[in-house]
Amino acid sequence: MASNEEKQKFDLYLLWRVLALAKPYKGVAILAVTLAVVLAPLSIARPRLIQKMVDDYIFAGDTQGLTFWALVIAGLLVVEALCRYAFVYSSNWLGQSVIRDLRVRVFSHINSLRLSYFDKTAIGTSTTRTINDIQSINSIFAEGVITILADLMSIFAVLAIMLTTSWRLTLICLTTMPFLMLASYLFKEAVKRSYQQVRSQIQKMNGFLQERITGMRIVQIFNAEHSEARKFAGINAEYRKANIDAILYYAIFFPTVDIIAAASLALMVWWGAQDVARAGGVTLGALVAFPIYINMLFRPIRVLADKFNTLQMGLVASERVFKVVDRDDQIENTGTLAPAKLEGEVEFRNVWFAYTGVEWILKDLSFQLHKGQTLAIVGSTGSGKTTITNVINRFYEYQMGEILIDGHDLRDYELTALRSRMAMVLQDVFLFTGSVMENITLRDPSISRERVIESAKLIGAHEFIERLPGGYDYDVMERGATLSMGQRQLISFVRALVFDPDILILDEATSSVDPETEGVIQHAIEKLIDRRTSIVIAHRLSTIRNANNIMVLEKGEIREFGPHDTLLQIEDGRYRELYEMQFLETAE
Repeated sequence: MASNEEKQKFDLYLLWRVLALAKPYKGVAILAVTLAVVLAPLSIARPRLIQKMVDDYIFAGDTQGLTFWALVIAGLLVVEALCRYAFVYSSNWLGQSVIRDLRVRVFSHINSLRLSYFDKTAIGTSTTRTINDIQSINSIFAEGVITILADLMSIFAVLAIMLTTSWRLTLICLTTMPFLMLASYLFKEAVKRSYQQVRSQIQKMNGFLQERITGMRIVQIFNAEHSEARKFAGINAEYRKANIDAILYYAIFFPTVDIIAAASLALMVWWGAQDVARAGGVTLGALVAFPIYINMLFRPIRVLADKFNTLQMGLVASERVFKVVDRDDQIENTGTLAPAKLEGEVEFRNVWFAYTGVEWILKDLSFQLHKGQTLAIVGSTGSGKTTITNVINRFYEYQMGEILIDGHDLRDYELTALRSRMAMVLQDVFLFTGSVMENITLRDPSISRERVIESAKLIGAHEFIERLPGGYDYDVMERGATLSMGQRQLISFVRALVFDPDILILDEATSSVDPETEGVIQHAIEKLIDRRTSIVIAHRLSTIRNANNIMVLEKGEIREFGPHDTLLQIEDGRYRELYEMQFLETAE
């Protein structure tokens, strides 16, 4: 019992948080609630006036009075229609405005989370939270709280007018109500379970589709199309079953309500006809109005159970969304230093870092990189090369030690200011849907077209871009699928250069390109590193032989450190071993 009370308190807390999102639109919310209050008496006025017309004017043959009240009813219908239109529009407008703001808030929050969140969370899950779950929150406003309030007020208003008209006839009509309440409760619980299954299957399907479409190249290379199609068919079948279960409950519930309503109407006619015949019984006008009252009573009751479920599903979705919003995996951005330019002095002092637990990737790492120098980092897979670039950019937070930029602790810098003075070129190039120009500038209006072209010429990418249909306005497909690996790499290199960084990081930037393109990039690197502090990670040792210093990493520790020529002279040295292996492979 205590757990049930806690669940109710939690639901009320979630409902309060969702309703608080409407605070910027308080005026529209008040309008919607006011209209809900106004619609209740308006809806019951019509059958009351019909009863009056039958009792006072039809049998009296008063056509003039009959015409007047008919016009009054017509006028009420127009007013009610306008009020209902305004109610439906305002409540839906309110819901759409809230979820628009919430989507921006959630997306901005996801943008600020540490990369560790994305390491542990499937992209499909984040997509479901941002799109499907937030859309469900809209139902709390459009079909939930306000409409439930309107329906409840309508039910109480109808019951009140029925009791004042004939309490005996009202009690006869309500004899079927226990059956309706039982059916509504069973329906609510059954649909709630089925909706939860539907939400779960949507999340699973989104995650599966996103992963397979992103990795379609691998699926096709290994001829896994049929096996993946079978897996998708299984997930799709589960999704279909969850939806059919929900439809089945609807298919049973609504006809059941119709039967109960018909039974109530039959009892009302049976009793009312006898009561009309008796002196002092209900009037014929009341007997005519009561079927309308019954319809107005049962119509909101039959949808209330569904609306409560919709409200509950909106609260379930809001719980999921708020779990994302409430995550404290954000990078702590308390630094205040925001220099317009960095000198480029980089120093690691006894840095320890682990992605999970105490499995240290960097172990007591210390080195220094002076302004304008180039540090090349080599080592086997898993030695911690890329991790160094991750902690410099504060994609992940190191656990112990210090990282200094220009003599200041890395965390003393305002995060946006720090990253604006760094540029990074990765092996796995990501291009967005849009033009080449938009991919280079990332839609930054402060970067001119002339500056982009100048950087492209410096890199050697201008000629190939000009050959594309539309040149710099050529539309790049998703992830740059219509461009070669070398072309995508060149575009990412231009993207890094137009921001004129003070610290340049190249993480395997030439490992996936052909030798000719590598030569173009290497030529550009040689021009640029004279003016910038650079960190270069490369498997091809020929691209880093001119670095000021080369650091050989093994399991997160520095094994060798020094210039190319010095490291080659070390007998049984790891760098010499790697160099000779690559030289032999090239010769072969």
